[in-house]
Amino acid sequence: MSSDEKKSELAGLPAWLYPAGFWLAVVLLAVGVVFPDYAVIGVACVALVPVLAAVWVAFGAWKLDRRLSLAALAALAGLGLVVVVKQFI
Repeated sequence: MSSDEKKSELAGLPAWLYPAGFWLAVVLLAVGVVFPDYAVIGVACVALVPVLAAVWVAFGAWKLDRRLSLAALAALAGLGLVVVVKQFI
């Protein structure tokens, strides 16, 4: 497998991003079990890992793959739309 195939398989993300986000979320969720007042921090971390990945891809892969970057921006715009519409419900 060439380095180009590995790069496209990760979709422009660094290899450490999801494992680091996962373990950080696991630790924060475990802290939330012991201290329930802090559980919201663990849940927010779980939600922010994909958002961070989309931002990374949108801006980091712009020169390499514009379609992928536009897809990430569309996903972020959709998420923003959900947050705005949720305020009206």
